[in-house]
Amino acid sequence: MRPLQISPETAQKLAKQLNVPLEHLLHMPQHILLQKLAELAKTEAATEADKADTAAPSKE
Repeated sequence: MRPLQISPETAQKLAKQLNVPLEHLLHMPQHILLQKLAELAKTEAATEADKADTAAPSKE
């Protein structure tokens, strides 16, 4: 299995966001990485929705 074909900057950002060591990220199977990215996107979307709900003024 080859290491992921991503730039060093992208690898560093992903490792930080996913909270995994850089070496683990580079040797992570692609399907596992995609699964983790989907989970991260889902939690970020939920966080953004919560922020939007609390920031929106009520129309009562």
